[in-house]
Amino acid sequence: MQLLRMDAFLISAASGMRARLESLEMLANNLANQSSPGFKPDREMYSLYAAPETSWPHDESTVPSPTAPVIEKHWTDFKQGALSQTSEPFDFALNGPGFFSIRSDRGELLTRNGNFRLSKSGALETHDGYAVLDDQRKPIILDPAKTVEVSQTAEIRQGGVVAARLGIARVPDQSVLLKQGGTYFRMTGAAARLEPSAETAVHQGRLENSGHSPAEGAVRLVNILRQFESLTKAVQIHAEMNHRADEVARVSG
Repeated sequence: MQLLRMDAFLISAASGMRARLESLEMLANNLANQSSPGFKPDREMYSLYAAPETSWPHDESTVPSPTAPVIEKHWTDFKQGALSQTSEPFDFALNGPGFFSIRSDRGELLTRNGNFRLSKSGALETHDGYAVLDDQRKPIILDPAKTVEVSQTAEIRQGGVVAARLGIARVPDQSVLLKQGGTYFRMTGAAARLEPSAETAVHQGRLENSGHSPAEGAVRLVNILRQFESLTKAVQIHAEMNHRADEVARVSG
């Protein structure tokens, strides 16, 4: 029974190490994008998993069942980020729950990163070359020779005339959003739908900061490494206990 208990302990420790490695991978992506405007960090939710192979014969009333810590799911933190002044005419920040609509080579995407540019042909686009869409889901084409003024209601004016309106969309159920690398999201699921976002204000000459700060990343990294070190020591102790148990068995035999 002692050996069975140690095996269950090893399974729990190994599961914890695996969960920490997954957390480290997630943290690495957050750290890589801590300077990306509009970036939304990933978080993890833990649970305890109990499986038949991790159990041993025992009295349920006196001995607790062994469990293995696992990451139940990843989730994206869509909390509003602070807005930073850039004074660049094609930098736009969103204050509210909306997203910019983008057309890429992978279809329509959503983003909070309003760091745009104007092509030589007058197309408003991301720095990846994706077209920024208007409220009719059509690419926005502007006159490169005229100045651009954008209102908080997403109207783009040139020469005092409305030239286009940014396609700001709200996603009622943000769980249907799937990350497509960096700051882009794709809608998934049959129930996925977009709605115009009237409660979202556009601020020209500003960018939304990344939702992941360097200080948060440093603290999180230290915690993960310490937890992984503790679990590694637990596995080493388990191996030593097994070795001593084998020696006792040989002497007794």
